Amino acid sequence: MKTLATALLLSLGIINGSAAIVQAENAATAPEELSETISAIEEAANDQDLERIIEYYSADFTNTDGLTTDSLAKALKQVWNNYPQIKYITKLESWTRDGDQLVAETTTLIRGVQNNQGRVVRLNSVISSRQYFREQKIVRQEILAEQSRLTSGENPPKVEVVAPKTVKTGEKYNFDLIVNEPLGDKVLLGAIQEEKTAGNLYLNPTALALEPLPAGGIYKVATAPLLPDSNWLSAILVRGDGITMVTHRVNIEEREINQQKKAL
Repeated sequence: MKTLATALLLSLGIINGSAAIVQAENAATAPEELSETISAIEEAANDQDLERIIEYYSADFTNTDGLTTDSLAKALKQVWNNYPQIKYITKLESWTRDGDQLVAETTTLIRGVQNNQGRVVRLNSVISSRQYFREQKIVRQEILAEQSRLTSGENPPKVEVVAPKTVKTGEKYNFDLIVNEPLGDKVLLGAIQEEKTAGNLYLNPTALALEPLPAGGIYKVATAPLLPDSNWLSAILVRGDGITMVTHRVNIEEREINQQKKAL
């Protein structure tokens, strides 16, 4: 099993960041052009129409994960090849104007199914994102929160995830996957991987090496980097009757100066 980065591309906003957007308006008051554009992108994604999707990305499209329109197109082809049955549902949460741009915050649900050598694998993702539109094209994207799960088998482990969406630079935090059911005499294997978000991981995700787990889950204390960034935390739990894999994004924000002094 590998990280879920590849499966998360089309969320109508897949890029990390946390710039403040003030005076956001209710979705009900959104300009018609914005609502229609978001609906059109969702429709194109569900139709797996790559040409139509790319039309909604500006020629100067940028993101902090390093993706370009070319790498985005390649990754989407790979996603749809892996998950021929995939569904995108996007809800506009709020919007605002930023100069000549319309800024939309959305929540996207992604549901996918694949048959891998006779084994059914199900993908479930929830992504909150922010995208900047100019002339009905996306010029920049940011991810606010992201968590995805892959499950397979007759009875994949039921997992509770304990992890923050945002932390401060240098801050310690927990990433726990707790199995909410008795293990009995069943052996539980698992692995965990922490890595910086990067465009190359969308096409070449990192493999995870399994090890026996002495307790009912995975428990990790991580330390945020000293510079603002964004990390993927990926973990897998394997039991004889099923597999559950989780990928969770943690955005790292700059610690305030007075907090830094207290830490010292």
